[in-house]
Amino acid sequence: MPTNQQPVLPALDPRSVPERTGSFYPRAFRGPADERIRQALGDALGLAQFGVNLVRLPPGAASALRHWHDQEDEFVYVLEGEATLITDAGQQVLGPGMAAGFPAGVEDGHHLINHGAGTAVYLEVGSRVPAEAVTYSDVDLKMQRKSGQRSYKHKNGQSY
Repeated sequence: MPTNQQPVLPALDPRSVPERTGSFYPRAFRGPADERIRQALGDALGLAQFGVNLVRLPPGAASALRHWHDQEDEFVYVLEGEATLITDAGQQVLGPGMAAGFPAGVEDGHHLINHGAGTAVYLEVGSRVPAEAVTYSDVDLKMQRKSGQRSYKHKNGQSY
């Protein structure tokens, strides 16, 4: 196909997918994750069993608050730049071609932060389950999702 033509599903050009900036966190927890830029490639392709996001982290941005999932696996693959992976074990820098995986139910909070001068770009892949709980390791926050609806609560179950 000539490069001046738009691909037709099941193919797509990621540049055609809308960008979403920010997070869904309650206002008290917004910060570096509000700078991340995501493109939901899996949604654009009609994928239902797992999600795929193309993520850009500008300098100083974070992928999320440090967290772990009860039911969903996560996987990241760095395409450009560098991002620092922070887990319970410490920190390590991931560069192009490096990957990390986070099995469901493993209580090891993780996230990526861009401490570099350029934008970090990576693919984020995760399973999709009907009901999920996410625990945020460093703050008093837990998210539950049922039937597509998210709710954020204190770890003791009280609502924000």
